Amino acid sequence: MIHIRIEKEPSGRISSFEMDGHADFAEHGKDLVCAGASAVSFGAVNAIAKLTENAPEVEQSADGGYLRVAFPVTDRDAEVQLIVQAMIVSLQTIELDYAEYIQLSFKK
Repeated sequence: MIHIRIEKEPSGRISSFEMDGHADFAEHGKDLVCAGASAVSFGAVNAIAKLTENAPEVEQSADGGYLRVAFPVTDRDAEVQLIVQAMIVSLQTIELDYAEYIQLSFKK
């Protein structure tokens, strides 16, 4: 299962997210849950870097089973937060149909 932990500050601001595990929905290379979650998360990180000119702090494992992204406060934080919120909505949409393969949680 893919576990996604989203860290919120008391203000509601998303400060980071961490993704680990494998969906095991299908064999490697054909796993649409893994592909969807990866596309949404990496797409959001790339959009933040390109559109706000602020690169998030990224840690990832070589095997693709771990990703952690932190969002430092910047002068374009509202834009960063909007992209992160869109990412969360997309991941929750995947979770609705594939809850046994992907799970989101929030921690404060």
